[in-house]
Amino acid sequence: MATKILLVDDEPIIIKGLKYTLEQDGYETIVAYDGEEALEAFKRHQVDLILLDVMLPKIDGITVCQRIREQSNVPIIMLTAKGEDMDKILGLEYGADDYMTKPFNILEVKTRIKTILRRAQQYAPQEDANIYRVRDLEVNVINRSVILSGEDVRLTAKEFDLLQLFLGHRGRVFTREEILDAVWRNDYTGDARTVDVHIRRLREKIERSPNQPEFIFTKWGVGYYFTDRDD
Repeated sequence: MATKILLVDDEPIIIKGLKYTLEQDGYETIVAYDGEEALEAFKRHQVDLILLDVMLPKIDGITVCQRIREQSNVPIIMLTAKGEDMDKILGLEYGADDYMTKPFNILEVKTRIKTILRRAQQYAPQEDANIYRVRDLEVNVINRSVILSGEDVRLTAKEFDLLQLFLGHRGRVFTREEILDAVWRNDYTGDARTVDVHIRRLREKIERSPNQPEFIFTKWGVGYYFTDRDD
C-alpha cells in the first residue's frame, strides 16, 4: 500500500511540482489549497505525512497544525515563504516535525520526507492508546493532560513528549541521542545533556521521590527507561 501524503499550499505551481515528483517516487498524494480543505482532507483520508504551508487562506497553517495535533501524531513538515525564525519556532512549538523555507530544493524535500517517515516508524508506540494509566498516573494523549493521584500536573511541551515516548515504549532503554532524535527531532543541535535536565524536571513533577523513582529509571552508561515496579 502506497504511503499517502497530504499536500497543502495555496500556490498551484508548488502543488503541481510536489505532486508530480512524489508520485514518481511511488507516493500517493492528496491536495488541498486552503486550511479548511486541509482539515477536511485530513478527516476523509488516513495520511502518513503532511506537507503544510504556513500562509494559507481561510485557516492559517499554524492553526491547521495545532488542530491536527489535537487528534493525531501524523508527521507534519511546515513550508514557509518567510525567513523569520519566529515562524519556524511557532511551527515546531505547535507540533510540527520539521520545516522548510521556500524556495526549497525538491531533492531536499524528498530526503526530509524519507527521514521523518523512517523516524515515525522507528518510534511508533508499541501500544496504541489515547490514555495511559500506570498506577496513580494518568496521561491523556489527546488533550495532553497529566493527572497524578487526582491532581493536575503541568508539563512543558517537551516534558510531555518525553513522557509520551516512554509510555509508548515501556521497558525500552533509550540513549540520550535516541531521545533527542525522537523528541527534539531537528529542533536541537546542542549538548545531549539537555536530556538529563528534562528527565530531572520530569521526575520532579511525577515522582513522589525523584531520587528514588517509581517510573523513570536510569540504565547507567546507556540511558533511560520507563517501567512500573508493580507491572
